[in-house]
Amino acid sequence: MQEHVSQLATARAKLEESLLAKGLRRSGERFAILDEVYSRNDHFDADHLYQAMYQKGYPVSRATVYNTLEVLVDCGLVIKHHFGEDDNSKSRYEKALGRQQHAHLVCLNCHSVKEFCDPRLQLIKTNVGNSLQFHVESHSLVFYGECLDENCEKRGVII
Repeated sequence: MQEHVSQLATARAKLEESLLAKGLRRSGERFAILDEVYSRNDHFDADHLYQAMYQKGYPVSRATVYNTLEVLVDCGLVIKHHFGEDDNSKSRYEKALGRQQHAHLVCLNCHSVKEFCDPRLQLIKTNVGNSLQFHVESHSLVFYGECLDENCEKRGVII
């Protein structure tokens, strides 16, 4: 819990600094959206975030959610993913601070996203960078397939 509070304080300070540097408004809505993002540990789209805010009784428009997510991506507080789902315009997001480097598994049926870490990925990244004389700052690895979740209503039907 203490780690979450510290992470959120760092994220809020970074957002404040970024908004000031860019001359953008420091609205309560932006900070409420940041708080909601940093209370989550999943991959979400803008509509799910909007719904979560609405269900918690926080009146924020869809446009504000979309625009704020772009601001958060721009200042490095949120990572934006395109997992190649049916709707190419649908992006998924996850918080950036306090996250260890990880890779993703995406189900082509139900579109669930699972994370995994494997220390060999760091070794591969280092070896590739060294052998090609390239400083790798980050990487993205996504495996696509079919989840084996017994409760998946779309199991066995690749879309």
